[in-house]
Amino acid sequence: MRHEISVSEFSPIIREFASFKTVIQGCSQRTVEQYLIDLRTFFRYLLCEGDAQVLHDPDKFRAITVESVDLDYLRNITTDQIYDFLLFADSERDNQTAAKARKLAAIRALFKFLVNKRGYLTDNPAANIDSPKKKKALPKFLSLEEARALLAAVWNDTDSPNRERDFCIITLFLNCGMRVGELVGINLQDIDPALRSLRVLGKGNKERIIYLNEACRAALQEYLAVRKSERYAQCFDRALFVTNRMARISIQGVQVTVQKYLKMAGLESKHYSVHKLRHTAATLMYQSGAVDIRVLKDILGHEQLNTTQIYTHVSNRNMEEAMRHNPLAGDVGRDYDADDDKDEGQDDDD
Repeated sequence: MRHEISVSEFSPIIREFASFKTVIQGCSQRTVEQYLIDLRTFFRYLLCEGDAQVLHDPDKFRAITVESVDLDYLRNITTDQIYDFLLFADSERDNQTAAKARKLAAIRALFKFLVNKRGYLTDNPAANIDSPKKKKALPKFLSLEEARALLAAVWNDTDSPNRERDFCIITLFLNCGMRVGELVGINLQDIDPALRSLRVLGKGNKERIIYLNEACRAALQEYLAVRKSERYAQCFDRALFVTNRMARISIQGVQVTVQKYLKMAGLESKHYSVHKLRHTAATLMYQSGAVDIRVLKDILGHEQLNTTQIYTHVSNRNMEEAMRHNPLAGDVGRDYDADDDKDEGQDDDD
């Protein structure tokens, strides 16, 4: 669920921080919004700290305004308060490790800006707080059969007015491994006229080229025939993927679409998500044996190779195959029985 937010909710110092992240550091609008959402939760906690009635009432908690959190207020925030907030996020908001780490990152970024970049404060209460340790889990992904079932569910939904669009979206996810934010940001002019590649804007406003395979080219060709038809003549949005209201499709719109077809494919119980389609593309490419991990890193738009290395896990099928290829795999206990014609008690030296 996405929480709407505006810089107008904050004091001038927080607005300055948001401008710094956007203009100087080049963070995307979505990234800055996420910083502000996490900081707003943090400030709300501080403003009602000790008031159990408000802390335990989601409606009252959301009603707290945070514009009063100015530089003087920030100067008095302590390390203990940050630890208490993380405990609150864990116990009251049921935040998992990644969510708590993200909230701490937002707090760190704010105080680093106030202390190191602008010199407004002398002490950083978040400086020595370690990030919650993330559990190293294998990425969850669709099997090849499940991926094909998902694509078939979209393709066979002939009653949908957006079949070509939705099939193209899911095809790009499963073949290219792009992020949902990258997909919704694609514009018509980002596509190579020959449909050989397209350009996406990834994390940190970094552009990268994604090359298209035959499945992607075919899906794009089908959808572009619709996108450029009379049906969208009144659509003045340059977005590739648009809604029936002639506007760029939102991240939420894509999420709803993917969940719809996961359900139609009988995969709803697996708790897959849009991001799991990215994991699926990465895993299937790597398990093909034809994609080098460094190439996969560039395809996915990862900054560090160790981020990509989570996809170097192998499937159970591959592990079973490896076990079958062990030279000892066919040996069973009876193969080591003593010769039947050997006399009982016979000396081994004879």
